[in-house]
Amino acid sequence: MPKVKLTKNSVDNLKPYEAECVYWDETLPGFGVRVKPSGMKSFVVQYRNRKTGRSRRKTLGKHGPHMSLHQARELAKGYLSDVVRGGDPVAAFKAARSSPSVRELADQYLSHHAIPKKRPKSVANDRSMLYRFILPNIGNHKVFEVGYDDIQTLHNSLKSTPYQANRVLSLISKMFELSIKWRWRLDNPAKGIEKFHEEKRYRWLSGEELAKLTKALNEHPNQIAANAIRLQLLTGARIGEVLSAKWIDFNLDRGVWIKPSHHTKQKRTEHLPLSGAAKQLLILHCEASGIKSEFVFPGRLSGKPIVDLKRFWRSVMTSAGIDNYRIHDNRHTHASQLVSSGMSLAIVGRLLGHTNPMTTQRYAHLADNPLREAAEIMARKMSAPE
Repeated sequence: MPKVKLTKNSVDNLKPYEAECVYWDETLPGFGVRVKPSGMKSFVVQYRNRKTGRSRRKTLGKHGPHMSLHQARELAKGYLSDVVRGGDPVAAFKAARSSPSVRELADQYLSHHAIPKKRPKSVANDRSMLYRFILPNIGNHKVFEVGYDDIQTLHNSLKSTPYQANRVLSLISKMFELSIKWRWRLDNPAKGIEKFHEEKRYRWLSGEELAKLTKALNEHPNQIAANAIRLQLLTGARIGEVLSAKWIDFNLDRGVWIKPSHHTKQKRTEHLPLSGAAKQLLILHCEASGIKSEFVFPGRLSGKPIVDLKRFWRSVMTSAGIDNYRIHDNRHTHASQLVSSGMSLAIVGRLLGHTNPMTTQRYAHLADNPLREAAEIMARKMSAPE
């Protein structure tokens, strides 16, 4: 290959031949101009990897209005400087082009982590957040190029729904933590992003509201769904645990509900004592519906339980005249009744399946009621006439 002193005029006057030809610059070794038989000219840089000895060549760009000789030479100097420092620009470029995208990270997260290790409902929630928020925004980004600003912008865009925004941020953070373990990148770009403040819900029914709910359940035509709510109120269980319950999970002789680990939030088997009322409810429910399914509350599809009670619950809340009260709040109502009756927070926490005692602390102020009543006993004794 010929060596020439590359100048603007010399590059402009280079003539094509029948075969491709590269003219190397005399003043910057490794930098040259490739001329194809068609007359197209491109700037190239060539070097040898200092570790492997392998020769590499990279096209810098096409000669023309978008890349001048001066621009190409400066770019070539940068690449050749990297080589002197032990780098391999061509290898780095190929690695960047072939590196996985966030979309591929999401697929790997689902197949290698979420599906094997999380409950189906949690996996469904992850899929929803991925397809609604994460992938439309950063799905096509390379994993290695996602920065703090990208995730901060995504998180801020969801500020109108702070709870949802924080769940999305947690999912992104988990995905990038796993990407570090999988050696897809060296750091977690979601680390250090502050979550939005969340207003915690502490809603439960008063005695009057509970009576209204009981009346609405008794009058509703769908007594199978009504029994599911009654069982939730009597046990404080999560509605998902109630709807997925099977007859085999109950030992009515011993009065125990054995919740399988794959149905509980903590992923552990729980033995929940049943009250006499809960046992009687299950017996009457069985007699009324008959054991035609393995599920206590079978759905319309054969072999499947009831999926959700949203429409039923809206109807019951309208009939009862109760506002701002969710099915999940039945757990709070169950707990509040126990604590107000003098039950210790530790016992209530165990009945609800809380692994963190702080979760049960939301009901702490209700424990004052029985103590206050006890304190009034002495006051009444002292004020009683002789």
